Amino acid sequence: MTDEALALAYIEGNNQAFDILLERNQKKVFSYILFVVRDRDAAEDVFQDTFLKAIACLQQGRYTDSGKFSAWLMRIAHNVMMDWYRTQKHSKVIEPTPENDLSNLRDDLRESNVEDRMVNDQVLADVRSLMDQLPAVQREVVFMRFYQQLSFKEIAEMTGVSINTSLGRMRYALLNLRKMTKGKNLELQFA
Repeated sequence: MTDEALALAYIEGNNQAFDILLERNQKKVFSYILFVVRDRDAAEDVFQDTFLKAIACLQQGRYTDSGKFSAWLMRIAHNVMMDWYRTQKHSKVIEPTPENDLSNLRDDLRESNVEDRMVNDQVLADVRSLMDQLPAVQREVVFMRFYQQLSFKEIAEMTGVSINTSLGRMRYALLNLRKMTKGKNLELQFA
C-alpha cells in the first residue's frame, strides 16, 4: 500500500496503518529534524510533536489524498521546528552531533592514502564549521537539496515557500559560504 492509502486506512480506523506509516517515514523525518535542530533531545521532542500533529490532522479529517503524504508530513515537521525555534531564547544553534556529521559526504574518502584523508577530513571540518554559521533557513535548504536530494519544488512544498524563495535561500547560502571561505582563506578542495 502507498503512504496515501495507509493514511486513508488510518482515517477509516485501521491503527496498524499508522504504525506502518511511522515505520516508513521516521528515519527520514527524524534525520531532517536532527540536522536542523542540532540537539538530539530537542529533535526527539520535535519528532514526537510532528507525529502527534499528523495524527490529530488525520483524525480530524484535515488530510487530503494528493499523492504526497511524505511532503505533507515533512511540512508538518518544518512547522513544528519553526514553532520550536520561536520558543528558544537564542537563535544560536547547538553544535553538530555525530549523527549529522558531514564526514560521510564522500564514500571514496576511505580508499585514499593517509595524507589525502587528513586533507579531506580538514576540508569536511571546515565545511561543517561554515555550515554551522549559516542561518537555519539556509542550512535547511542546503541539507534538503544535497543530503536528501530533493528538488527545489519539493523543498518549496515542504517548507511552505515558493520555489523562488527556496532558490534564493540556496543562492544566499552559497554566497555566504563563499564569503566565509574567502574571509578565512580556506581552500575547500578534496585531495
